Amino acid sequence: MNPVASVVASRELLWSLTQRELRTKYRRSLLGWAWSMLNPLANFAVYGFVFGVLFNATAPVGENSGLTGFAYFLLTALLPWTLFSSIIIMGMSSLSANSGLVRRVAFPREVLVFSNVIHALVQFGIELTILIVILLIAGSPLLPYLPITLLLTALLALFGAGYALALSALSVYFRDLNYLWAIVMQAWFFLTPVVYGPEVIEANVPEWGQTLMQFNPMVHFVGAFRDALYHATFSGWGTIGFLVGCSAASLACGWSAFTRLGQRLPEEV
Repeated sequence: MNPVASVVASRELLWSLTQRELRTKYRRSLLGWAWSMLNPLANFAVYGFVFGVLFNATAPVGENSGLTGFAYFLLTALLPWTLFSSIIIMGMSSLSANSGLVRRVAFPREVLVFSNVIHALVQFGIELTILIVILLIAGSPLLPYLPITLLLTALLALFGAGYALALSALSVYFRDLNYLWAIVMQAWFFLTPVVYGPEVIEANVPEWGQTLMQFNPMVHFVGAFRDALYHATFSGWGTIGFLVGCSAASLACGWSAFTRLGQRLPEEV
């Protein structure tokens, strides 16, 4: 528990680093943090036009919400995937981007990764709020499922933090990992039902393939978010229990790898 205690003891440093990340995100931009609100609105318009109008894609009717727009169906899965991707991408570069600090100052280096996790959560919170407002205007009765959505958000952040911790340390030793992981994330994205629904898997993937896909935690994360936001239903405590286990395992393994590799970080970074 020493690494955990060290991070807790460095909470003021964690908050300072997080503030620095938030201040520099839109530095010198004309609209500043207004981009955090414009981006999800632009995504909603673009995806709605491309898939709903050009490709004439259809979405299943929301079980309790009655929603039918493909943009709603897509964004309720795309936003959590973007959170997961952002945590890993920003976390992987956190050590190399702060190499001078890592070499010269003694502090728990995990704080650099966790500051980026909080940064991604703030961005996600803004985007999720806008999406919820849009869904409420569209008539979705999702308010009772907001606590489940917040729980899923916390679990997804922990799940992504585990990967970010391990990959941030590994990327210091293996510089090509950033390029390799971009390919992995692209393949992972299309193996997760973000731009398509579970019915596509059932219709086109053999049973053994469907069984393998169930070992992909992001399948369950995306499905749970889509159930809560689009269908206004609860995925069940079995799904929540599985995601809790995945998040705990990811964080424990990632933190353990970071601790083992972190002893020589000042020399390698």
